[in-house]
Amino acid sequence: MRMTRQAEPAVGTPPGPGPKEGDGRTAARPLVPRMLARPEVGVFLGALAVLVFFLVAAPAVRQGGSMATVLYQSSTIGIMALPVALLMIGGEFDLSSGVAVVSSALTASMLSYQLTLNVWTGVIVALIVSLAIGAFNGWMVVRTGLPSFLVTLGTFLILQGLNLAVTKLVTGNVATDDISDMDGFDQAKKIFASSFDIGGVEVKITVVWWLVFAALATWVLLRTKYGNWIFAVGGSKDSARAVGVPVNFTKITLFMAVGFGAWFIGMHQLFAFNTVQSGEGVGQELIYIAAAVIGGCLLTGGYGSAIGPVFGAFMFGMVNQGIVYAGWNPDWFKAFLGVMLLGAVLINLWVQRTATRR
Repeated sequence: MRMTRQAEPAVGTPPGPGPKEGDGRTAARPLVPRMLARPEVGVFLGALAVLVFFLVAAPAVRQGGSMATVLYQSSTIGIMALPVALLMIGGEFDLSSGVAVVSSALTASMLSYQLTLNVWTGVIVALIVSLAIGAFNGWMVVRTGLPSFLVTLGTFLILQGLNLAVTKLVTGNVATDDISDMDGFDQAKKIFASSFDIGGVEVKITVVWWLVFAALATWVLLRTKYGNWIFAVGGSKDSARAVGVPVNFTKITLFMAVGFGAWFIGMHQLFAFNTVQSGEGVGQELIYIAAAVIGGCLLTGGYGSAIGPVFGAFMFGMVNQGIVYAGWNPDWFKAFLGVMLLGAVLINLWVQRTATRR
């Protein structure tokens, strides 16, 4: 009897050529939406548009010396905007950063002058004080669970009052004494407030420090475990704590980073002008926060970059000086500031929705 075998279905036969079906979760997104989802792309395009606008509207901006002034103005904002941005990515923000700059400068100036010490002693003590202020803000936030808005608002008022009261008590005036003839002043000025020549254009050292700090902040944020912690605690501190992230340590050190930035800018102001006005700094904290927001940092935390605030600070410097070079009323700066801030918030909202859309 003849037996026949029936053909069995093939197992594991690869599918033939043709379009692959998928559920959409692993499909590659187009390049343009992926680029627009980057937090710094929007502000880069905005900064480029502002630059082109003032190059046309204010021909004086095209001169090397004018652009050096723009970069200088941008750097004094940008150096502080960097740690403020990292803090915002970590889910908090600091309203005391503006007056903390003046507190640092006052500490270094009065300590050195009144005790006739080398100015480096005042610089070091001012650094300790600034870090302590940041640590206090961070400790209060993590210890009490109060919003950082309330904690740093209290610190803002305390420092503002101390700046004025202590300065009047010690010096009998609202400003500190001139320290330009004291030991160590020239060496400190070279680090914090010197300038150098590039092609006949005088460039301030703060521009170099600004770029160095931006590169360092970018490396920390994208290439270190600490950078992952920043994003984690900003996204959800409870989830971050559940996977072993040291939430309290991260938040406190971020506030201390803001203190370091306040110290650095305070030292620049002291050694650039030799004296400090105790009532200054009020309102600057809003400039730093606005530069970070315009740079792509969300107020809700967990999203942002260190490069974005660089372009945000440049926009501030460009508008501030561009209005002057164009011969317009400088009062328009506040109006430009409001427009840029509202525009940045709307763009960030759109970017957040685009980045999370499947």
